[in-house]
Amino acid sequence: MKIGFIGLGIMGKPMAKNLLKAGYELNICDINKDAVADVAASGGRAYDTPRETAAESDIILTMLPNSPHVKTVIEGKDGVLEGMKPGTILVDMSSIDPNVSIELEKEVAAAGGEMLDAPVSGGEPKAVDATLSFMCGGKQEVFDRVKPILEKMGSSIVLVGPVGSGNMTKLANQIIVAVNIAALSEALVLATKSGVNPENVYKAIRGGLAGSTVMDAKAPMMLDRNFDPGFRIELHIKDLTNAQNASKAVGMELPMTDRVLDMMKKLQEEGLGKCDHAAVLRYYEEQENIEVKR
Repeated sequence: MKIGFIGLGIMGKPMAKNLLKAGYELNICDINKDAVADVAASGGRAYDTPRETAAESDIILTMLPNSPHVKTVIEGKDGVLEGMKPGTILVDMSSIDPNVSIELEKEVAAAGGEMLDAPVSGGEPKAVDATLSFMCGGKQEVFDRVKPILEKMGSSIVLVGPVGSGNMTKLANQIIVAVNIAALSEALVLATKSGVNPENVYKAIRGGLAGSTVMDAKAPMMLDRNFDPGFRIELHIKDLTNAQNASKAVGMELPMTDRVLDMMKKLQEEGLGKCDHAAVLRYYEEQENIEVKR
């Protein structure tokens, strides 16, 4: 089975390499030629356009930054729809607006194909070690065909409903992650300002009810002052903005999401948008003129 992989960014590149390690024949495409060359060196076959990639593939995987990028790659000139054969399955692993996923699924179906929206969670570390979580939307029979491929990149692959459900689930995930990071930042700054060792606070509470995957991933980064991106603030801003749009569509307010989004936007204005979202800590540090460290 030939797989097309479009989008070799921070997440996409290690995901593609894991498919190659699993023995799949992979056709690759990205505007970043250095990333293409890197994956090609591991066995991927490079193509210049999504159209060419789609024409040579039975299943197409896309891993792109946001809704406009996905629409361009699929609908645009030399896009996937121009090259896709009837019977092809498109799996969009990007985190985008659920309504865009629903619109694209109709276009893919009109071209004789099938589609899943299957955004991921876990950041670069889990992309590298193939333990991502996939939240999938689509038909059961299409999911069943694709699941063995996704299992080579992730440890949790769940079908949550029809197309669009995957990205709605991802928005829920991103709200929970963002609020957790903000709460962790607030707590560590409070501890530091009160004269309590923040590393000891983390060690003391991580095994209790407050402990979480988010805490174990981000507290060490905060304590080491390591804000190299596993998941960039600017991308989390994108996800929370999509969550706001989804909430408006159903007439709901998201007060906690709104607050954390404002924090992230302030940090982006300060030039920290490409830092890991653990850098939300910096927002609180700036407010209190204090630094959290080991």
